[in-house]
Amino acid sequence: MQIVDREGSAEEAKKLGLKEGEFEMVVEHLGRKPSFTELAMFSGMWSEHCSYKNSILLLKKLYSESDRLLAKPGEENAGALRINERQAVVFKVESHNHPSAVEPYQGAATGVGGIMRDIFTMGARPIATLNSLRFGLPQKKEDGKADAAAERTRYLLRRVVKGIGDYGNSLGIANTGGEIFFHESYTRNPLVNAMTVGVADIDKMATAKIRGTGKPVVYVGAKTGRDGIHGASFASKNLSKESEEERSAVQVGDPFLEKLVMEATLECIQKKLVLAIQDMGAAGLVSSSSEMAASGGVGMRIDLEKVPARETGMLPFEFMLSESQERMLMVIEPEVWLSVKSVFDKWELDAAIIGETTEGKNLTICMDGKCYADVPADILSKKAPRYEREQKAVSAPIGAPQLDKLDKLFQEKNGAAITDFFAYLMAHPNLCSREPIHRQYDTDIGLRRVVGPGQNGSIVRVPDSDAALAITIDGNGYYIGIDPYKGAQHTVAEAVRNIAATGAIPLGLTNCLNFANPYIPENYWYFAQAVTGMSDACRTLKLPIVSGNVSFYNESEDGPVLPTPTLGVVGLLEKAADAVAVSLAEFSTSYKLFLCGNFLPSQAASQYHYIEGVRAAGPLPTLDLDCEIEGTQKMASLAEAHLLGGAIDLSSGGLLRALCRMAFAAYESHGQMPSLKIQSAALGNLLKDTLLLGESAHTYLVAVSAENAIQLQRKKSDKFPIVALGDFHAQGGLLSIDGIEVDLTKIHAAWADGLREYLG
Repeated sequence: MQIVDREGSAEEAKKLGLKEGEFEMVVEHLGRKPSFTELAMFSGMWSEHCSYKNSILLLKKLYSESDRLLAKPGEENAGALRINERQAVVFKVESHNHPSAVEPYQGAATGVGGIMRDIFTMGARPIATLNSLRFGLPQKKEDGKADAAAERTRYLLRRVVKGIGDYGNSLGIANTGGEIFFHESYTRNPLVNAMTVGVADIDKMATAKIRGTGKPVVYVGAKTGRDGIHGASFASKNLSKESEEERSAVQVGDPFLEKLVMEATLECIQKKLVLAIQDMGAAGLVSSSSEMAASGGVGMRIDLEKVPARETGMLPFEFMLSESQERMLMVIEPEVWLSVKSVFDKWELDAAIIGETTEGKNLTICMDGKCYADVPADILSKKAPRYEREQKAVSAPIGAPQLDKLDKLFQEKNGAAITDFFAYLMAHPNLCSREPIHRQYDTDIGLRRVVGPGQNGSIVRVPDSDAALAITIDGNGYYIGIDPYKGAQHTVAEAVRNIAATGAIPLGLTNCLNFANPYIPENYWYFAQAVTGMSDACRTLKLPIVSGNVSFYNESEDGPVLPTPTLGVVGLLEKAADAVAVSLAEFSTSYKLFLCGNFLPSQAASQYHYIEGVRAAGPLPTLDLDCEIEGTQKMASLAEAHLLGGAIDLSSGGLLRALCRMAFAAYESHGQMPSLKIQSAALGNLLKDTLLLGESAHTYLVAVSAENAIQLQRKKSDKFPIVALGDFHAQGGLLSIDGIEVDLTKIHAAWADGLREYLG
């Protein structure tokens, strides 16, 4: 068709975010200069956010093998794994970092909304959502007044948490857990990653792949406005004072409307009225239309005057790039249109036929009978340039000192000073209670919760089944900033331990890779090393990576954030009744405490060092993935045999934090502060600083009844040592370590208050 739109220029391409030489690539692909509307479409689809042009070559090497796999990574809106013969778990994690830095409430809220649509677009009903957050340190100055950066951090933290809570609560999806970490590198550029998990009937799952021509293309959901235009390009550049003012690139969400869209969409999918479907996420209508057409090898014509709009005078490129929320694009058979329309009418939502699939492979964009774009869909969605950037290795900082501050207090037998020191450590934002955040979320809605937030992985029941899913989200940019390859492997292992501590078997992993500007060789080296480390660990653990997201340009005028892969892992419990929590099931019983796994604590790279102001340095703790495999299998068998009264894996904060969390979880569940009595001699002749505050992989703290203790010890092996640590009693409120007593009630008060003042 004859294009009436004016030609776009190389100068405009640069302003729209295309890189040097990419305008010439567009011209070469088309055999002509693009129209302005086409150029705008390319700017969205060839942005980093949509095309993954600087990461896709590495991502294609990620391990993704599983006999449970139902959708290859990147082929559908989210990853899907078989739970049983009838049902699948569908899950994914995505970032909304830049929008949350500029407009934290809407940035976080629409991040939750976007990942929800990825899940229910596949015909899965969301049953749980989680989040991973990174902020600067919300500390005070010595005079009691927060500086400007700390005040900004408090503002971002409060608004992000409120945005997540308001959207998820209104949508009616339980927020079952998450994680948060504070570090000065995130002060200007916070990270906000959202994960959603859903369950689908396998025989009713939907696809994004179109089949056949002459099929109506249907727009459903909210009306289109100018919000979010160039959102994908905005997310594909460094944050600066200029970009922080681009609030027009941030979308505005409506969770109540999304609830209606979700119910109507799921109803149409369940009734098998939909041939193909995709949500309008990044780059809006151009993304959904071009990707669906290209995946099916068909053409598509869109008539923009038929798109429901809430603003007048919108131009073709605005319609195509708008990222207005709560919208979906469907392809249906002509004869089911009235049935589809009646479903959306019932839910009081817009539904309009805006085009059809056509012969050939072009995406043709018209408005009022005039053609503004006519582009092969696969050039937009599959022919973006692919780069593997220059890398420059960064020497790992090593030589962390051995602190002996705690050891000296033990030598002095100063229980009061040790209590104060433990309280100081456990009050730090990276180690303290997350309850002030969790209380802002509805964690019970849907009545599927088995184990809620604040323990190991959260556990939710699989609908119409005896089974349950264990879910976690985890990251450790602190480790990766020291050693990206080994740090990424540690991150995988820690996420797997979260699942194993519940008694579940890990099924698969989704990732959100948060890194800085890929055009800087050191940054790209961190990215490549972390991706390789993650993949190698997953290959050894036989844990498929089923979906993911890359977020580059997490960098401000203050410098890059810590390289932060966020990993979500889903595990399966065949019986929900086998689930293990940190809080003890039977509080009236006295328990024996054991340390299970190869305990090799290291002060280097620990949160103890970070809190004490020690420069981040390695080497990272020893990691043996064979020990992790053994631990996962043994924890599952212990849970199935109902031998565990409670369990928690060791991670940040080491053994001390694990002991405190077990005690505090029991106190908050049962209303009585327990006493723990441990003897450290069985763990070796280590500094108390290393023993209690060093960090170790492949290790679990477990509590078992006296009658189960013998059976537990029969499970030990070379890769899964089991060491008797001490006793757990239902009352007393003391932690006794080698005969020196500290006050758990005082430590708990500091731990519980750690985040409260920052959240207001």
